[in-house]
Amino acid sequence: MVTSKVERQINLVICLLSTKQYVTAEYIHRNVSGYHDQERSDEAFNRMFERDKNDLRDLGVPLVTGPSPESGIEGYRIDPDSYSLPDITLDEQEAAAIAMAAALWDNSDVSTISQTAVLKLQAAGIDVRADDEIGVAAVSQRSLGGEQSLAPTLAAIDGGQAITFTYRAGATSSGETRTLEPWGVVTHRGRWYVVGHDRGREATRTFRLSRLSDVTATGSAGVVHRPEHTDLQQIVADAVDSATGSDGRAARVWVASGRAAGLRRLATSSTPAVFDGEDGDDLVIEIRSLSTLARMILAVGPDAVVREPAELRDLVVAGLDRIGGVNA
Repeated sequence: MVTSKVERQINLVICLLSTKQYVTAEYIHRNVSGYHDQERSDEAFNRMFERDKNDLRDLGVPLVTGPSPESGIEGYRIDPDSYSLPDITLDEQEAAAIAMAAALWDNSDVSTISQTAVLKLQAAGIDVRADDEIGVAAVSQRSLGGEQSLAPTLAAIDGGQAITFTYRAGATSSGETRTLEPWGVVTHRGRWYVVGHDRGREATRTFRLSRLSDVTATGSAGVVHRPEHTDLQQIVADAVDSATGSDGRAARVWVASGRAAGLRRLATSSTPAVFDGEDGDDLVIEIRSLSTLARMILAVGPDAVVREPAELRDLVVAGLDRIGGVNA
């Protein structure tokens, strides 16, 4: 049975990591699976071994050379200290970014890979939680929406093409065909948005991806370019804030110390406060959307408590009841 290239190179790495002395090419030829199990001339082996060494070095594997203690012939080994990764340390924002990436791909083909990576980081003692940092409610197992439209939109952006799609402004509204020169896709408050130049409106427009369907690239490739110095995140924030607006009310929410960074960023003021014997802060947050704010509070779990208004508190309680029903 022929050993694959990847398997052979892994076997070589294991061999060179497990030895404390330099191993000669002859020893590798005779003992490492993938080299010794196939009839090859010395010349064929040498060519293969040279290619494998170059591949490993290109991957960053620190191959070192030195004389074999038995024969004095040049040998090889891998220094474990140079090969092993240092301890991973992430600050609050970096940990949130990793958790956000895992949340974004929760329903995709790579969800298993992303969640495994998060679990490994958590097992190493790294606090990777997106919920209280960015308001993505993993507890509700809710996606960001628009995943079906995301791939064709990103493909068109990468290819510099315009897109056509059916857009529904609301759940009950009829669809309308729009043509957009897409500049980029960003997330804002737990939603996907695409920003670009609307050819029909002849203006910059922002669309929530969950309201798009039948996204199709159109026109020649390489003709759509994002204007220089364009802040997509700010465009989306302005568009969403303009659409929701403030109803003139403010919420007062207690959050535990060191938690709920997403809510803290929305707060207009913060005052140290104790709740049920635990230190934290009372945040004053301008209400733009009760449902969005309730979702962010739910995502924080027990580290956030609504003090007022009662309407917001009722929404959070109702959300907790729904989650309890799902998990029952």
